[in-house]
Amino acid sequence: MFGNIQNSFSRIFKKWRSKGKLTEEDLEQGLLEIKKSLLEADVNYDVVKKFIEDVKENAIGQEILFSLNPGQMIVKVVYEELIKILGKAKKEIYFKGNPSVIMLLGLQGSGKTTTAGKLANFLKKKNRKTMLVPADTRRPGAVEQLRQVAEQAGVGFYKPDSDDPVEIVRKAPKVAYIEGYDTVIVDTQGRLHVDTALMQELKKMAKVAKPSEKLFVADGMTGQDAVKIAKTFDENLNISGVILTKLDGDARGGAALSIFSVTNKPIKLIGVGEKLTDIEQFYPDRIASRILGMGDVLTLIEKAEENFKAEEAKRLEQKLRKAKFNLEDFLAQIKQIKNMGPLGNLAKMIPGMPAKGVENIDDKVLVRIEAIINSMTREERLYPEILNGSRRKRIATGSGTSVQEINQLMKQFDMMKKMMKSYMKSGRRGLPF
Repeated sequence: MFGNIQNSFSRIFKKWRSKGKLTEEDLEQGLLEIKKSLLEADVNYDVVKKFIEDVKENAIGQEILFSLNPGQMIVKVVYEELIKILGKAKKEIYFKGNPSVIMLLGLQGSGKTTTAGKLANFLKKKNRKTMLVPADTRRPGAVEQLRQVAEQAGVGFYKPDSDDPVEIVRKAPKVAYIEGYDTVIVDTQGRLHVDTALMQELKKMAKVAKPSEKLFVADGMTGQDAVKIAKTFDENLNISGVILTKLDGDARGGAALSIFSVTNKPIKLIGVGEKLTDIEQFYPDRIASRILGMGDVLTLIEKAEENFKAEEAKRLEQKLRKAKFNLEDFLAQIKQIKNMGPLGNLAKMIPGMPAKGVENIDDKVLVRIEAIINSMTREERLYPEILNGSRRKRIATGSGTSVQEINQLMKQFDMMKKMMKSYMKSGRRGLPF
């Protein structure tokens, strides 16, 4: 997501920064390129128009063009204006009642059912006990699909005894309360397009369920269509927020950059992959930082803290201090990195990484490393220095790789050991990852 926009911003900022002094003509030309890039990304025209006007007004009004470092100052203005159109600040899921009811709304194909599982998994980490409720009884297989999602997420599931969605949302919270659940997520009926019958049914459901959240699930791949549909749902049901899905694909970013300004309803969460763990809190400032090529180190750190177990990190730190880091430890780190998500998504969070290309980093690289290390004997994993030519040939045959790949892995492992040794000698605490 945001690849083309990020490339455009990087190109324009490079021009601005290269000049010791900026003229109004330089500013106008750069803003024209930004405008074109945002419109190509399918950002709402009115949103783009106001964004450009605000950037220009702030740049001229604060006399940035006459400052010592105008290029850097304009980047700051653009960053602040991006945060505004993205929603200003993060917004948490709101809970009210026991149980709290969250209705997921949206068209068929937007990813509501999978998002229900992702949201349940997300809330489980916040110690919420969740039950999924299938109120989409008309789509063939929808109830069973949600049951399977609930099973995968390790959360509760309400088995309906009626085909009436209104009756389902009337009964489900009562059952959830009796069974000790504090949160109910309702997967509602969708359509291929908005129609009056759908809206009337959803209004009846909302009146009965009294949800603390009515979250519109928008397909991030559809750009302005998602924004228009969100606006229609908001006009009919007064949605409380948005979950954007499929932002790990080729989404141009138009929906993310438009939806708050058009609906005045915050994006609360984003789907960034296919796994039930691939959902993130939406931080306007962090997304703005990614768009401007400044990375997103905070999210990267949070992912690492979430996936790297504290006791394992402490054990590894002790081994590093005693210079006993081996291939078994290396394999443990590879497995934990895999849990953090696709490598391409992680690379995008590193400041200075190119906007395009990193999403194509192949996760199979880690699978091949695992295969190589798993094909070694325990002695070879503990004492890598004994890996001579014949041993490497045997490992290559056993792992379906080549001797060259094993040589490359050993070179990477040695470099990593040297880096860690240097890090420990500096006297710093904790692991360097």
